[in-house]
Amino acid sequence: MAKQQAIMAGGCFWCTEAVMNDVIGVDEVESGYIGGDVSDPTYKQVCSGNTGHAEAVRVTFDPDRIALADLYDVFMGTHDPSQLNRQGNDVGTQYRSAIFPLDDEQRSEAEAAIERWNAEHDKDAVTTIEGPAEWYPAEDYHQEYWTGEGQRNPYCQAVIPPKLMKLRKSFQKYLKEDA
Repeated sequence: MAKQQAIMAGGCFWCTEAVMNDVIGVDEVESGYIGGDVSDPTYKQVCSGNTGHAEAVRVTFDPDRIALADLYDVFMGTHDPSQLNRQGNDVGTQYRSAIFPLDDEQRSEAEAAIERWNAEHDKDAVTTIEGPAEWYPAEDYHQEYWTGEGQRNPYCQAVIPPKLMKLRKSFQKYLKEDA
């Protein structure tokens, strides 16, 4: 089966990118912006909270190695989808939990993933299903952030390792061997 893409927003894109890079079947993770009303926004504009965009990742994956449903479950399980317009100390609509399906099948899978998460927790996800919307890649310095600059960033040192531990603990069967 041909490679597919999925777009998800789970707070800071550096965190979501770090998690998705360790998932089997994931070939590429691109950080970017989606869901707003400004063309080709900058990081500074998105961080202002005035563009309507979310920090998100576009994941290119092999559906023969990981099903979209499983990818969505990893996404839902490695951030807190019950927090409205925030993840931890990151507050604002740019940090919302959202899935941006690329077609009707992805929309159905997103709805099912949210239902599965809700059934397994004592609170409901506020994850939105949005789009279609135009994707804008983030500036180059945001790509592969955790593997470079993120290792020296105190914010990243505080928030990314717990998400990676959640991936290793709860989704071990989806973990790349070298992760």
